[in-house]
Amino acid sequence: MVVLITDKLDPVCHRLLEEAGHEPRVHTDASPAELAEHAREAHGWITRSGTTITAELLEAAEHLQVIGRAGVGVDNIDLEAATRRGILVCNAPRGNTLSAAEHTCALLLATARQVPPAARSLLEGAWERKKFAGTELFEKTLGIIGVGKIGRRVAARLESFEMEVLGYDPYLSDEVMERLPPTFVTKEELLERSDFVTVHTPKNEETRGLVGEAELATCKEGAFIVNCARGGIVDEAALLGALERGHLGGAAVDVYPQEPPSGASRGLIEHPKVVATPHIAASTGEAQEKVARRTARQVIAALEGEAVSSPVNGMGLRMAAQPEVRPYLRLADVLGQVASQLSAGRLRGLTIGCHGEVPPEYAEVLRVAALRGVLAHQGLDGPVNLVNAPTLAKERGLRVKEERDPDAPGSFTRLLEVEAVFEDGDGGDETRSVAGTLFDESDPRLVRVGTHDLELRPEGSLLFYENEDRPGMLAAVGRILADANVNIAALALSRPADGHGGPALTAISTDEAITGAVRDQVAATEGVEGVRAVEVV
Repeated sequence: MVVLITDKLDPVCHRLLEEAGHEPRVHTDASPAELAEHAREAHGWITRSGTTITAELLEAAEHLQVIGRAGVGVDNIDLEAATRRGILVCNAPRGNTLSAAEHTCALLLATARQVPPAARSLLEGAWERKKFAGTELFEKTLGIIGVGKIGRRVAARLESFEMEVLGYDPYLSDEVMERLPPTFVTKEELLERSDFVTVHTPKNEETRGLVGEAELATCKEGAFIVNCARGGIVDEAALLGALERGHLGGAAVDVYPQEPPSGASRGLIEHPKVVATPHIAASTGEAQEKVARRTARQVIAALEGEAVSSPVNGMGLRMAAQPEVRPYLRLADVLGQVASQLSAGRLRGLTIGCHGEVPPEYAEVLRVAALRGVLAHQGLDGPVNLVNAPTLAKERGLRVKEERDPDAPGSFTRLLEVEAVFEDGDGGDETRSVAGTLFDESDPRLVRVGTHDLELRPEGSLLFYENEDRPGMLAAVGRILADANVNIAALALSRPADGHGGPALTAISTDEAITGAVRDQVAATEGVEGVRAVEVV
């Protein structure tokens, strides 16, 4: 498959793609119009921060399956548009963690000890030792806003300077915060107490301008601000104003709202109390090799239909990468496919039930898998996958529920149940429910359709129908299939719960697909009704 590469990457990326049998095409200086043309043939796309992947480019990339971001942030990718189109976006969140943490420490030390202006003064022939008196880190307080992978590495390194470390992160649970070394406080308390403040949050609508004029006014007199995360999280105009008023002791910046920086950013960069670098926190040979390798491997996995470990979009995809989850995932998907095809009506809602020993932490990804299975047979334009199934369901106003019961019915130790609600054509609802379990940990079986108990592998072509419980019914349908050269691979018969005489359910697995003509012949057989042909993919 074709993988478009639009930013400079370590050569290991190209080598891994070629070894996997894919074709890397490098276009690092293309205009938006040229990118649109290149994107038309791409199945995968790898980029860094230098390429903006817009909704318009995604619209042109009709074969695109996956975007690999060689780094952490994905603010240069229209994530909403990618998700709606079912395009997986993955990143490499740990590849540059160490480099970014080390660069943060380097900038913090450089601004505390005024290293750049002192070095520049010496180069110019001056000897100004008294002018560049710095600040020790010993027994100072460090405030970390965003205690993720990079923030934690920064904390670990600067604790060795015997600093007190405070943390603020509204997305961490109390349980996680109890295990981490920083003392967690409110954002206001962190700003009030910290001598040095460093930011390590992603950039989104909630974090844009997170540290603005009001927050900087709250900072201690003479505090230092460091931003190696994303431009715009710290308001540049407010930061420059605080420096010019003498409220802050200094600042260090590696990232800018617009890159290369221009306009207002230049005033900040040129301020004598600012140490500025050109977005190089991740620019070490080690980091670039790790990021390129990890991104390439994830893109290859996605193109080959395997799970990835660092998805950015797609609920539950990280869990789907775990081998022990995949059999449950497949079972939920095929149950959704079967339930979807048992009715010709318009889908209105879905309930996924996890019963017995189905691990509760699987519930979210199983709900998405069942949604994918149901929506895959609803005649939607474009692909339906684990990435866009929740979005497609929301756009169509589907009612989606989850149920859990620690006890599985009957003799089952674990059971998944999918119940789909459809419009019946008269303004009412009709419900189709199916249930399944796993044999030997990885063998999915259909064990109930509606109120009928049975056992059948839900794979390939299936034929379901209700019939009168009397001799000759199976033979009549068998003759129709034989005349059409359709071979029966397996079948399951379920008599009515109250015994002989009522409608029975027959489920037949065939080696060939059931055509509309064959289905209609079966439906015309006396004593047969509710005929549905199902394809499980």
